Amino acid sequence: MKLPDLRDPDFVQNPFPTYAAARTAGPVLWWDAMNMHAAFDHATVNALLRDKRFGREIPSELAQPVPDHLQAFDAVERHSMLDLEPPRHTRLRGLVLRAFTGRRIGALQPDLNEICDDLLAGMKGTDTLDLIPEYCQLVPVRVIARLLGVPEDMGPDLLRWSTAMVAMYQASRDRKTEDAANTAAQEFADFLRGYVEERRKDPRDDLITELIAAEEDGEKLTADELIGTCVLLLNAGHEATVHSMGNAVACLLENQTTPEALSDTRIEATVEEVLRFKPPLHVFTRYAYEDTTLGAVSLKRGDQVALVLSAAGRDPAVWDMPDTFRPERPVKPHVAFGGGLHFCVGAKLARMELQVGLQKLFTAFPDLSLAGMPHHADSYHFHKFDALQVNLR
Repeated sequence: MKLPDLRDPDFVQNPFPTYAAARTAGPVLWWDAMNMHAAFDHATVNALLRDKRFGREIPSELAQPVPDHLQAFDAVERHSMLDLEPPRHTRLRGLVLRAFTGRRIGALQPDLNEICDDLLAGMKGTDTLDLIPEYCQLVPVRVIARLLGVPEDMGPDLLRWSTAMVAMYQASRDRKTEDAANTAAQEFADFLRGYVEERRKDPRDDLITELIAAEEDGEKLTADELIGTCVLLLNAGHEATVHSMGNAVACLLENQTTPEALSDTRIEATVEEVLRFKPPLHVFTRYAYEDTTLGAVSLKRGDQVALVLSAAGRDPAVWDMPDTFRPERPVKPHVAFGGGLHFCVGAKLARMELQVGLQKLFTAFPDLSLAGMPHHADSYHFHKFDALQVNLR
């Protein structure tokens, strides 16, 4: 089976028929457009997420010099635990989790309620609007600002920096994308470096202060590691939540989901079904750290393999009628947040944002409807909308 180009318009709008055919033909196939093999079934994807013979960090012998125009971007990314493996990953994640605790996340719920209520109040009296910039983007960026402790009026800058940096992982990446990402990384790092120094002198009840104080076995985060961590928390948490929210709203409306699915007793299962059915991130890659095989496929050290998370979420070996959205479905573990060592540290926050954000939106606007068919953006590996025009009344 020949897999499509990542920017093929039909594939961008609906990749799921391709995934279904690939699971049957593979489930591990060569994908020319990615220049690597890809795994499409839940069993293989789930196993690879936890297999220590595979990881995110590039083998040292394959590392290439960083071009001059990406030096600032690399200076941030090289300290991102998302792309590191033990022992450095273990140290960084341990320190981050000492600050990014369940207690701190739970304490954000009043802020989340206030942010949603404020945004929804501002939408009253409007008939039609694009929900992505007016709600889906603003909920998580304002929450992240409060979490980090940075001024909320920094929101537009945080959005701009995040959007520019995350575009580096899309199939449409070009030199213009790279230049914009490098500029954003430099501006973001410069801001954070100054802000971290302020918090060292004037500690507050915020995540940056907690990250400064976090210590394990006598070790603390360096300034560069702290900056890389803050950038990761914004970029990974913000981008995924924005498009999870947009995908969820469209999915609920397209499937004429009943209000009961958003009730306090059902919202958790509904959000998990949305994440399984229409996740924002479709692919996560791994390097092979030794010569190995995946079924009939042979891999050498340094080869990459694409884990197609969204295909795994619709595997009929795990879910009955997987291409049908069923919010009443019993919850089973999915891989939308990854798994293993790199399971998303912000999963609990993302789930809370989705549950509260969706409940409040549909309560404020019970007659919400789509104003036309939404169009998916040319942004693979992300699955998101260019815009989400809705009628509020």
